[in-house]
Amino acid sequence: MKVAVVGATGLVGGVMFEVLREHDFPITELLPVASERSVGKQLDYRGKSYTVVSMQAAVDARCDVAIFSAGGSTSLEWAPKFAAVGTTVIDNSSAWRMDPDKKLVVPEVNAAALTATDRIIANPNCSTIQLVVALAPLHEAFKIKRLVISTYQSFTGTGVKAVRQYETERGGGTSEDPAYHYPIFANCIPHCDVFLENDYTKEEMKLVHETRKILNDPSIAITATAVRVPVDGGHSESVNIEFERPFTIEAVRELLEAVPGLVVQDDPKQNIYPMPLMAKHRDEVFVGRLRRDESIDNGLNMWVVSDNLRKGAATNAVQIAEYLLQHGLIGTAVTA
Repeated sequence: MKVAVVGATGLVGGVMFEVLREHDFPITELLPVASERSVGKQLDYRGKSYTVVSMQAAVDARCDVAIFSAGGSTSLEWAPKFAAVGTTVIDNSSAWRMDPDKKLVVPEVNAAALTATDRIIANPNCSTIQLVVALAPLHEAFKIKRLVISTYQSFTGTGVKAVRQYETERGGGTSEDPAYHYPIFANCIPHCDVFLENDYTKEEMKLVHETRKILNDPSIAITATAVRVPVDGGHSESVNIEFERPFTIEAVRELLEAVPGLVVQDDPKQNIYPMPLMAKHRDEVFVGRLRRDESIDNGLNMWVVSDNLRKGAATNAVQIAEYLLQHGLIGTAVTA
């Protein structure tokens, strides 16, 4: 497979290389791609040095697949150019997620919808990915009526600038170029992405719109609060669910335990529950604190944790590519 990683010098790009290596993705030719200022730099992959190339050079190379993690504006400009030469684009930005003509994919949930004609495939938001892995089997069994989601999101989700801010503040300094309006070290900031006209943040509304699209059910009532926390390891989510149908905790646990890539950690008597510290560098989604919401009929509370740079970004993208390859849906780029 001829593979391009677009945004190769960024935080997620670095994790992308780790995941490709760990999953032993069959790469015969690798093209690390970045902005013009990074062209010519050297990146190591499996002990071999690769030269960073420009976007146009990667388009001209007619790769089988291009995994994008370079921001929405870059994707809007360049993804169609890759797709036009037959390259399948898996995009990690928000650019294409709500486009009605593009698939928004979490492999454990809806990969079966993919076809060979899908040349631009959207990778969902990190918080949405881990959420829907846990929700999908429950929605199918009991039909979700309403969701109340509170997220506790690692500063790593904001990128390199936020990591630098955290490390500077942890060392007792003050960041000269902060990613946030306020300190992130020893603090919680109820502000992820920009505020919209309805006073929700863009991150909160991503959870609303993307969850409905992936579960293919616009009727689900969803509200969310997204909080940035001083955690290096992953995102955590407190999820309150109201179902239309009755359920048992035993049935919920059985359904969740059957999901590939999902690990149930739920033994409160032994202090066993998911935590981002334990999820770091892992590909799985972890679920625990399963309990009834005793204030309503058919209510459930659960706690969902995952490494936002892995399953929330790089791993999910690579898993999409693996699905496409296994089902013969990539490898047909234009060669003339």
